[in-house]
Amino acid sequence: MNRAATIALTALAPVSWGSTYAVASELLPPDRPLFTGVMRALPAGLLLTALARTLPKGQWWWKSAVLGGLNIGAFFPLLFLSAYRLPGGVAAVLGAAGPLFVVGLAALLLGERARLGTVLAAVTAAFGVSMVVLTAEAGLDLLGVLAGVVSSVSMGAGTVMTKRWGRPEGVGPLAMTGWQLTAGGLMIIPVAALVEGAPPALDGRAFLGYGYMMLINTGLAYWLWFRGIGHLSATSVTLLGPLSPLTAAVIGWAALGQALTPVQLLGMAVALGATLAGQLAAGAARRPKESFSSAEEIDRNVSIDLMGDGVRR
Repeated sequence: MNRAATIALTALAPVSWGSTYAVASELLPPDRPLFTGVMRALPAGLLLTALARTLPKGQWWWKSAVLGGLNIGAFFPLLFLSAYRLPGGVAAVLGAAGPLFVVGLAALLLGERARLGTVLAAVTAAFGVSMVVLTAEAGLDLLGVLAGVVSSVSMGAGTVMTKRWGRPEGVGPLAMTGWQLTAGGLMIIPVAALVEGAPPALDGRAFLGYGYMMLINTGLAYWLWFRGIGHLSATSVTLLGPLSPLTAAVIGWAALGQALTPVQLLGMAVALGATLAGQLAAGAARRPKESFSSAEEIDRNVSIDLMGDGVRR
């Protein structure tokens, strides 16, 4: 699969995450973000691990726990805390600034060159997102801002460390995704129980919403995300992140009746243009030696289909 196709598939992950708000607001019980985090991560992780039929061995038990904590266990609660204490636009902008952290950390830990074009693309994309989501009355809350920044740092560090540690020989992204989602989901359970109490009663709409969140928004999306990390640079993958708030804005307009102003449309064009420019800049940078076992070598040993990449024959 060529680089453009890999980027397109990986981009489906943040696009899917952009539907989270609409699904949660229309189908799920209100004020239960941590329970929703558990329902997104844990069932999907157990399902993918069962499909992969592979458990961690040796040091991969603690490595999977660390990665699951960074990408899921810490990221979800901090993200929800930020979203509750800040206007949605401010939280989205903090998330869109995450690629800047990844650019620096990838240069430090992976040897990926932090080119000026890549940095400018990340800054411009965040600015474009701010044009789409910020409002004049948007206020700031110190705890909310701190939670938003740390959530972006957590996800960024998880992306870089996933790239740095790679995968065990013969293990594909399906198993790695399952391990991380399971570990992260287990970490959220005690936090959800302490903060939110007993699980809420669920109706048919909630089961439909959680089913979508588990299978598509989390299981498939994170599999595509981690698969992309195996084939692309960490910088290239994280520069796709701004597609999430942009997708949320489009869904809000198309499905929830929210208006889009000319300034917002201009911001979308700026953010999309910067995202494309970032991919071109990342592709032009000299690629360091991959910390993964060769993705192509692994792919020769796996059965490749929509939900089966990484499942050994």
